[in-house]
Amino acid sequence: MREPLYRKIFDAPTLLREQPPKFRHPHKAALFDIAYPDGRSAPSEIEVTRWAQHVPDSVLLPPALATDIRPDFYDYRPMGDVGTPVEWHVNFADPRLFAAYGSALFAQDEMQVAEHPLLGSVREALLAEGLAAKTSDETGATPILVRNVERRIVVATDANAAAGRPVGLYGNRFAAAPLDVVRRATRRVEPPTFSNIIAMAAPSGGRGDYTEREIEYVFATAYTAFEAAVQESATTGGLQAIIHSGFWGCGAFGGNRRLMVALQTLAARAANVRRLVLHAGDSAGADEAARGLDVADSLAQRCGSTCTLHTIVSRSVMLAYHWGVSDGN
Repeated sequence: MREPLYRKIFDAPTLLREQPPKFRHPHKAALFDIAYPDGRSAPSEIEVTRWAQHVPDSVLLPPALATDIRPDFYDYRPMGDVGTPVEWHVNFADPRLFAAYGSALFAQDEMQVAEHPLLGSVREALLAEGLAAKTSDETGATPILVRNVERRIVVATDANAAAGRPVGLYGNRFAAAPLDVVRRATRRVEPPTFSNIIAMAAPSGGRGDYTEREIEYVFATAYTAFEAAVQESATTGGLQAIIHSGFWGCGAFGGNRRLMVALQTLAARAANVRRLVLHAGDSAGADEAARGLDVADSLAQRCGSTCTLHTIVSRSVMLAYHWGVSDGN
């Protein structure tokens, strides 16, 4: 069993009181006021672990992985699988954990923190203790898992002209919207639900065809994070892990959707994830995700049931997938 770089357990009410989130934009402060009108959180404990990059010399690729493709975004509703496995949702993280949560930005990372405000408190507490709040560093990927954090609000980001958001609220449109529109798009989750978060950073700034180094980083990051989630899930009565993800690294970073889905799928298979749920946004995204699963199956057939990281990387490079462009968010 692997040990994390650190493990911290925070009492949620104490965490909120001693390390409240810090906001640099009034819209974010307004969301927090809706989430916590009395400034108090539900009694609970939040567990935070940080993991060093780890990929064994060879990995086993089981013949199949249960996968779901959904033309939607995270709703955090339990899957209801037999045996009540632990469900995790990937945070499309910056290398600096939740670094922009208080800013005007409202892409996937910042939206997730806005709906789970204590993630901002987690960042502040780690920094206050002198711990590295980083999902990657000079050693490679260092994903951070946050377990049992309450979801206090839901923010509707879809386009709705009648509600005053004709182009939606996602990304840079959030800060451009009037504050009253943002407030009307937000509702409290009462009673709050609880989520488990995997914060892992995708590569950025690539151009042309993916290089071996870039592909290796993607697979190693996903494998490290997913294996940690499987291990942490097993500490709760031997339960298995369900991972919710999507087009990780394919928004602002311009990653290739099919390749990023394929590499996450292979990493999930190698890490013995019970089920991978891909939230693709819409029907067109669902088609792209399905093609990504086809790529994963093809790579698995070429690699064999037992393969090395080098084999996965070299086979992926041969497909000559290339970087896209940033969506501006």
